[in-house]
Amino acid sequence: MATLSIHFNPAVIARLASASNDDTIHVTLTLGGGEPSAEAAATVVPHGPLAALMQAGLLEAGAELTFHQRRANRSGRAVVTADGQLIVDGHSSTFPSPSKAAEAVTGNVINGWTLWQTREGVTLDKLRSRLDAQ
Repeated sequence: MATLSIHFNPAVIARLASASNDDTIHVTLTLGGGEPSAEAAATVVPHGPLAALMQAGLLEAGAELTFHQRRANRSGRAVVTADGQLIVDGHSSTFPSPSKAAEAVTGNVINGWTLWQTREGVTLDKLRSRLDAQ
């Protein structure tokens, strides 16, 4: 009989422990023993608007993006997937672009490139400018 063993990074456990009932937590499982195989890693290729940032190393899969709009009293959180999509808290499907992800949170057509920020406070638009400057 096969055995499934799941090991979580302590940061994941801490995030799960601090989650409220309204939080959506996405967990990605990688099957294999230890390091993912080169074959598995090669099958996920970023595409779409974020692909160039990811391929240049300016944005990584698993990166957390956030925004806060004080006047509207709303905020959002998204995670970048390995294929360049965005998983937005509270939504079951992924979004292909920063603007579509921002629209899902705000309910308005909005420029997600200038709204979403990395943990360091850098907007996706600034990352895109850095890429253009290279």
